[in-house]
Amino acid sequence: IAISKIAQSKLATDILILDLRKIDSAPADFFVMCTTNNPSQSKAVFDEIYYSIKQLGISLPRYEGLDSMDWIVIDYFDVVVNIMGEQARNYYRIEKLWSDAKFLTLNDDSEAVNYDKENLKNLFLAPIV
Repeated sequence: IAISKIAQSKLATDILILDLRKIDSAPADFFVMCTTNNPSQSKAVFDEIYYSIKQLGISLPRYEGLDSMDWIVIDYFDVVVNIMGEQARNYYRIEKLWSDAKFLTLNDDSEAVNYDKENLKNLFLAPIV
């Protein structure tokens, strides 16, 4: 939840937390997904997550995607963060791969609440280019 709140503080949108703990083949316990509007915002979200979590004493993650900034993955082993530009998020639709997961999001008070998976179709309305 902390990572989601950090992304929210940097104005990332469509934040979803996928609880994968009940899926045997899952590569992590949680995926955090968020959308950014441009490379500068993606970098700001990455930096804020990276340095805030580092201050908590959690070991440094592996990460990829800083060269293009279109899709940044931060791997904390149990939690994998996906910071995606809108075009990449619409194209890859990672959430559909893990539809068996429990979906959560943050409400206006930054509290985790259940996310109705029916809303995913609204999330991906933009045409794929």
